[in-house]
Amino acid sequence: MQQTRALLLILLLSVTHCSRPARLPESGPYLGQQPPDTTAALFAPGIVSTGLFTRDIAITPDGHEIYFSVLIGGTEYTAILVTRQVHGRWTRPEVTPFSENPAWWDGEPCISPDGAHFYFMSNRPDTAAGETDPGDPDIWGMERTGDGWSAPRNLGAPVNSAGEEYFPSVTRDGTMYFTRQDAGSPIGYIYRSQYVDGAYQAPERLPETVNAGRSQYNAFVAPDESYLIIPIYGLEDSFGATDYYISFRDDSGAWTQAINMGEPVNSSARGEYSPYVSPDGRYFFFMSDRYSPPVQPPERLTYQSLENLSQSPANGNANIYWMDAGIIEDLRTRAMQTQ
Repeated sequence: MQQTRALLLILLLSVTHCSRPARLPESGPYLGQQPPDTTAALFAPGIVSTGLFTRDIAITPDGHEIYFSVLIGGTEYTAILVTRQVHGRWTRPEVTPFSENPAWWDGEPCISPDGAHFYFMSNRPDTAAGETDPGDPDIWGMERTGDGWSAPRNLGAPVNSAGEEYFPSVTRDGTMYFTRQDAGSPIGYIYRSQYVDGAYQAPERLPETVNAGRSQYNAFVAPDESYLIIPIYGLEDSFGATDYYISFRDDSGAWTQAINMGEPVNSSARGEYSPYVSPDGRYFFFMSDRYSPPVQPPERLTYQSLENLSQSPANGNANIYWMDAGIIEDLRTRAMQTQ
């Protein structure tokens, strides 16, 4: 079965690669893309945003490596891809070596602010603990070794549990924020685990000002722990099913009531649940499955026009968008005024 799935994944990727028009990555920062303004724009169309279901992004502090997730068949195939700037040119995105096994779900990459650690979600078996089959998602970690990363290791307790843990995000001092769903529960909550003397401490569930909806997940924390961007489901002021909200941490360590980030971040789309801010703090990245009609819609539907639409960004599959991160400071003022 595993061999069959592997052959199918190779076929899917090869067909996709061959049928897409060739578009090599550019030189320059952020894949040579024109920096966005306060309007949300597709990130790297034809390179990162391609028509595949694409979400999650993490960038090394030097800006020379960009990681992102691609899903096929719901979560049937989930992998982390990377593009690197080598001798001033960006490489074509490819699946990272640690994420090539089609039997595992790998996603939600996170790179520590100092660039020394890489964290991600995976349901791969923890062979060090005697596991042989994939299980519930856990958080895994790697360390920087030269130009690459060490072998992945399960973070274990107290971060991981018998439930599901995913979407790690870390501060400069190593404190980790993540989502946990208890075994048998469909509800996700945001947790925080401090890193003290080389060990993670017992996680604490954040207050209701952060865990404010029917469910919440995939929170991004600022490196200085000054704000938290949380996708929240089920609040009355939502534009769609799940929206991006933001909460700020005051001098006492308390979190403000999460507020909706508004348009153009949120839309009527149902899938908006993967936030990220670039290491330089200049750009806010987020995933959305909003649909945008093509510039030149087909005059009639044919097999070729359907194939072209399936391979075009903003076709209803999730894509990564980016915009000026100045919106965060604007929202900070609003949040403080409402306290």
